[in-house]
Amino acid sequence: MRSRNPVFSRRGFSRDNGYAGFNAAPQAGGPAVATQGNPYAQPAGNPYAQNPYAQQDLQYGAPPQAPATTGRMTMDDVVVRTASTLGVLVVTAALAWALLPVDDANISRSYGIGIGAALIGMVLALVQSFKRKPTPALILSYAAFEGVFLGVVSSVVDNRIADGAAMQAVIGTMAVFAGVLVAYKAGWIRVNRRFYGFVMAAALGFVLLMMVNLLFAVFGGGDGLGFRSGALGVVFGVIGVILGACFLALDFKQVEDGLAYGAPREEAWFAAFGLTLTLVWIYLEFLRLIAILNSND
Repeated sequence: MRSRNPVFSRRGFSRDNGYAGFNAAPQAGGPAVATQGNPYAQPAGNPYAQNPYAQQDLQYGAPPQAPATTGRMTMDDVVVRTASTLGVLVVTAALAWALLPVDDANISRSYGIGIGAALIGMVLALVQSFKRKPTPALILSYAAFEGVFLGVVSSVVDNRIADGAAMQAVIGTMAVFAGVLVAYKAGWIRVNRRFYGFVMAAALGFVLLMMVNLLFAVFGGGDGLGFRSGALGVVFGVIGVILGACFLALDFKQVEDGLAYGAPREEAWFAAFGLTLTLVWIYLEFLRLIAILNSND
């Protein structure tokens, strides 16, 4: 299974390394399964073939649940890297909020800086997505520029449309994250080939529809086809949040597989990067929903 996330989809964070053997749980002590299903123990075409721990697992048939060893990615590594990335994003967002006023005299300049930061962040994200190894400086730089954009947009919505919108969006994002994590760990969400295919198809249709709406808005003025305002805007905002929740489930699956199969510690930066991308998506969808609901009052 490959995640919709371009970060994880290029890595070996998957038990099946594709679609073959989706739900084929590895048997403890089974070297044959390790060779077929463990991307960290495949000499041929394995991006982590240099990982000595993967080779040990292949030789001795160590179960994927074996205790973490120095050099392997652990949950603590994922948590610390994700906290670092989100911390940089939050700090730059707060600075942008405080230093870039959105009153009538300065809103054009502040919004221009925010859009410029978003474009730079997008370029950095694409560069990192196509790199075979994570670059912490690149990931943290993406978080910094993305934070500037979020700070400006959040300030605009909070100060000019709906007081308290930013905090409501943060609470909504945290609630979705916690809810999906609990549901995933409890087994209520089963990430398999069908789930992945549905999410990918829905996400592709959603993005294409929003791109068409944006083109109509650019050339025709207003909100284009109206998919981002009024009743339709609310519907598509809810769909966007649901898709974000599905993306989180896919990301959790990738992290779980990376931990189970002994991914190198540096892969924790990829996990942090992917989770940050998804959380930003969910936050922006919540912020848009709040803005639409308050605009209709």
